[in-house]
Amino acid sequence: MFTPCPTERSRLLAERIEAFVRQTVVPYERDPRCGAHGPSEELVAELRGKAREAGLLTPHILPDGSHLSQLETAAVLKRSGLSPLGPVAVNTMAPDEGNMFLLGRIATPSQKARFLDPLVQGARSAFFMTEPAAEGGAGSDPSMLTTTAVRDGDDWVIDGRKMYITGAQGAKTGIVMARTGTGEQAQATMFLVELPHPAIRIERVLDTIDSSMPGGHALVAIDGLRVPADDVLGAVDEGFKYAQIRLAPARLSHCMRWLGACARAQEIATAYATTRKAFGKLLIDHEGVGFMLADNLIDLQQCALTIDWCAGVLDSGAHGTVESSIAKVAVSEALYRVADRCVQVMGGSGVTRDSIVEQVFREIRAFRIYDGPTEVHKWSLAKKIKRDALHGARP
Repeated sequence: MFTPCPTERSRLLAERIEAFVRQTVVPYERDPRCGAHGPSEELVAELRGKAREAGLLTPHILPDGSHLSQLETAAVLKRSGLSPLGPVAVNTMAPDEGNMFLLGRIATPSQKARFLDPLVQGARSAFFMTEPAAEGGAGSDPSMLTTTAVRDGDDWVIDGRKMYITGAQGAKTGIVMARTGTGEQAQATMFLVELPHPAIRIERVLDTIDSSMPGGHALVAIDGLRVPADDVLGAVDEGFKYAQIRLAPARLSHCMRWLGACARAQEIATAYATTRKAFGKLLIDHEGVGFMLADNLIDLQQCALTIDWCAGVLDSGAHGTVESSIAKVAVSEALYRVADRCVQVMGGSGVTRDSIVEQVFREIRAFRIYDGPTEVHKWSLAKKIKRDALHGARP
């Protein structure tokens, strides 16, 4: 179900990661330290310790600090996703993987030493952008940002509230998006913060449908957070531009990881359908079941090809905004169909937590919203179609 690895080094790395996830990580899937708000800090540390011993911690970043190509990253992250705990163990989970990518592209050498290096070694991070809808804050529309950052001498003072902040509980590094422009044109800046910080208070960790990401998703209050100018990430007022640098690869990374999870769900559903009998024959010999597994095989292969296509675009140096939107919609919707069919094939056992298939279904449902809901991406693509048509551009 996985496309061929693009390079020899990615093939060797992908094979090692797949073996590690299947042999070492999968047995932890029923560990009681996997809770409603993700695996506990103790479990994260234990898993990452095993990955470190195996030489597989943060495999997408090479010893010299360089990053695998996106096509190589796809080969690695697909395998890490074979268990919901796989990306946690090898440190390719969101939001850390996306934050590491952004810091590698934008941060100064001193900022990398303080904020990036600990993440590469296994510390966790959070990206503070989304805000409470009830307060008119930013969600799918980042221009609605209400958190403010105001200059005070050589510092900036940040105030606001953030919502659905993945991994804030237990994070050591934070990237905070705040409005810094005063004119009609929305402007924002990114700020680096060492966590925990007394000015950043977690009001509560939300109960959500998914449970794979350490720290869960938090509602956070930021009151009088003072950040020195040296901790501005990149240039002032360029936060929206940097968010785009992060978002396209991050969307695709989600696709990579969850493809691996759905490939595993397909394996489990297939094993069930080829051993369980009903009405005198194996389940897979009933067309209603066999066809669902066949449809899954088709969707999984199409997802793998779509991911590699978008990865190739990003590797060409293009921003890949349109391509990543296409990939996010196509892959998240197809994988939801795959997960849903796996549950259906397995019947009652598909909705119990005796199998990882139930969790995969929940995670993929959330994935259709995270990093941009399907409808927002389609709306963006429709605007491009209209713009190109009115200006005579050809597809």
